[in-house]
Formats: sequence, structure tokens, C-alpha cells
Amino acid sequence: MFILVLILLSSMCHFSLGSEIRFVTCGSVVKLLNVKHNVRLHSHDVRYGSGSGQQSVTGVTTVEDSNSYWSVRGTSGAVCHRGTPVKCGQNIRLTHVNTGRNLHSHYFASPLSSNQEVSAFGEEGEGDNLDEWTVLCGGSMWQRDESVRFRHTATDALLSVTGEQYGRPIHGQREVHAMTSTSQHSYWKAMEGIFMKPSETGPRDFSSLPHTEF
Repeated sequence: MFILVLILLSSMCHFSLGSEIRFVTCGSVVKLLNVKHNVRLHSHDVRYGSGSGQQSVTGVTTVEDSNSYWSVRGTSGAVCHRGTPVKCGQNIRLTHVNTGRNLHSHYFASPLSSNQEVSAFGEEGEGDNLDEWTVLCGGSMWQRDESVRFRHTATDALLSVTGEQYGRPIHGQREVHAMTSTSQHSYWKAMEGIFMKPSETGPRDFSSLPHTEF
């Protein structure tokens, strides 16, 4: 199925699987690595047994798992055209490709560390204003080889991993949560994925394309 999606994307727009694109761009589908703990941001159709009861978000050491792909999107109030480099300080949504739910946070306590819970929320890529994250990076654009932070726009907490591990049914997966304090636990780097190239003919409207899951 993943190969079929690549073929479909290649027929619609410019993209790259290599390293020639320096920046993370809107419309890209990426895996995000927590630099401190060497785990990739992950989700799956398993709900929390406490807190919000929403879809859980974890960190996994497995590189190949397709449940670690996230689509970089604009917010409901600001369109982010495919291929446009994401600016430092820009608000984005990260949509879990396999379930169509957005990376989300709120004031529920996370199940293991009692920090701020991070979940996946919404349907078909649409949720609410608590799905928005601000990209914090050092220059003007989010560079692919750069470690960045994601600040939850509504609560100012940073997407983080501090090492707590779940038992069954997701044994060994790490808790992902949000924390107001800045630390090495909050840095992420874009890894494997499909990186959209800027279009030579200007922005195109892809809103009417059919949804295809990986």
C-alpha cells in the first residue's frame, strides 16, 4: 500500500525521498525522532484507559512501523500550501496518516508521569484549536537536519518524552506528553518520509483529492 501511495503522489506533485530538500515543507509526510530518547512519534487505534480516553500517542524504537507517519499541515485558519517551507514560529497541525487524527493536547494528566496528556484527536484530519503546535527552531525555516521543538499553542507546553514505558498491550512503548519546562527531552528531528518540493507553477489546491491511507 505504501508503494501505491508513492506512485499516486508522484503523479500529482513534486516530492523527494532523498536529502536534496533542505527544509520541511507543508504537505510532507514524515517520522519525527525524539533526539534524547531515540524514539519516533507514534500513534495507533488504542485509546487511553484514563484521562481523556482519546487515541494514545507514544514513542517507539521501531524504525519501519507505518504508524509513525505524520502529515505536516496548516491550521484551520491558515492554509499551508504543499511544498511551502514551514517557518520557525509557524503554527501547524500534525495529522496521523493511518488514522486521520491530529496530534492534540489539553489539561488531562498523562497516564504514567502525570504530565500534560498528548493524544490524537478528530476525524478525517479535522479536530479543534487544541490540535495546533508552534514550530520552534533557530533560523527562519524548519531545516530537515535541525532539532526543533513543538509548543502546544493553547497551553504553551512542549511535546516531550521523559522515558516512562508502558506495559501491556503496548509493552515497551514510551509515554509522550507535554511539559511547560524546556529540557533536552523536548527536541525532535524529521527523519524518514516524503518531502514535498515547492511547485514551479505556484501553489495548487489539493483539497479535493481523495484521502488515501498508508
